Amino acid sequence: MVQAAMPPSDPGTGRKSRKRASEEAIERTATERTDALGARALRLAEYYHGKIETVPRVPVRSLADFSLWYTPGIAAVSRAIAADPDRSFDLTGRGNTIAIVTDGSRVLGLGDIGPRAALPVMEGKALLFKYLGGVDAIPLPIFVESDAAFIETVERIAPAFGGINLEDIASPKCFRILEELQKRLPIPVWHDDQLGTAAATIAGFLNAIELTGRNVRSMRTVLLGAGAANIATARLLLAFGHDPHRLTLVDHKGILDAERRDVDELMVRNRWKYRLALQTDGGDRRGGLVEAVEGADALLAASTPTPDTVKPEHIRAMASGPIVFALANPDPEIWPDIAKAAGAAVVATGRSDFPNQVNNSLIFPAVFRGILDARARSIPDQVVLAAAKELARHANDAGLTVDHILPTMEETEFSPHVAAAVAEEAVRLGIAGRPRTRAEFYRIAQEIMRRPPKLARELARSGVTLPMPDEKSPRRKKR
Repeated sequence: MVQAAMPPSDPGTGRKSRKRASEEAIERTATERTDALGARALRLAEYYHGKIETVPRVPVRSLADFSLWYTPGIAAVSRAIAADPDRSFDLTGRGNTIAIVTDGSRVLGLGDIGPRAALPVMEGKALLFKYLGGVDAIPLPIFVESDAAFIETVERIAPAFGGINLEDIASPKCFRILEELQKRLPIPVWHDDQLGTAAATIAGFLNAIELTGRNVRSMRTVLLGAGAANIATARLLLAFGHDPHRLTLVDHKGILDAERRDVDELMVRNRWKYRLALQTDGGDRRGGLVEAVEGADALLAASTPTPDTVKPEHIRAMASGPIVFALANPDPEIWPDIAKAAGAAVVATGRSDFPNQVNNSLIFPAVFRGILDARARSIPDQVVLAAAKELARHANDAGLTVDHILPTMEETEFSPHVAAAVAEEAVRLGIAGRPRTRAEFYRIAQEIMRRPPKLARELARSGVTLPMPDEKSPRRKKR
């Protein structure tokens, strides 16, 4: 019997199928890793019941010492502060203590999960502040029904703190709250999702453009997402000399330009976004992400935490060897391996399990270390830029590669240098209450920052901090 001849297979179709299968395998592996990390984090949270605790700073040799640390001796300390309120920075822990305040309205890509569910994130933040910056940070998720109530609450607690870190607040109210608190309070107020993320992004961006031989003044950049992080990043990019007409912001409605239908509404509802619409006019582009990335040199995405937000065809449409930052958490807008396979020269994410983590933890501990050491009254953009440039310089000095555009969290030697650069800039701007030289600030920061890791090691070595439980049988050691 003669069988009918099979038609020849299309080689192009075969290649496309293999490429898609490879992309799906990468997505599957990365998703499984994310799920495994989440499951382990939940088991450890059940085991340790929180990540931070209060530890005495003073010796307690016997109960008699409480007559010094508490009544009656403490009355003299209170009277000294009543006579001169500024002495509260020196006679208490205020000078090294900040509040981490959130209403839980936009948490880590999880959305509006409320203040109670935000607490684990704020605890983690407090741990990072202490371990990396030597800063004592108190997590304070609060229930509030309005921006005014948020501002009033922070004003009322401010006398206990040397600074305020705002965290995970929805846009655009985060801009209003930050600006109003900066006006009202005599201590520095910082919104890490704006300023910390923007500074880390700028630092990585500076090194990425050096690696790829680009110039900030002539390149075309797309910012995907127009929330807290990218609004601040756009502002800092413009301060660095980026041409506004080669800068394109894209949100869920498309390219943000001066003629967009909702621009008048933005003028009332979100003046920060409105100003950028006028200033950049969409980078002379109209349409959506497809039109924005055509021929672009860089894509800085801080938008939806879904790996399909940016597709391989978007990367292929960009200029040769583009820069791609996919910063959404917990899942980036595109997995790094897929972006590289599509032609990206440098890829960064917000995750520590991939190379080039653009994470604000590289910035905020050192910024607050420097600000508190200088006793600065505020944190203007010049200070943020000083931190970004110093961070970029240290990664550059260590040797730039496509997988090393920023220090990792284990390369902690850069931190006191960033703190000293921040403090020096505060002195230059005339906002430091305790001016010193850069070398003096560096020595102070280095000494303070060395203590928490040493303390953690000593507590672990002595068994005061419980070791990690056996992953195979965590319940066996549960308290």
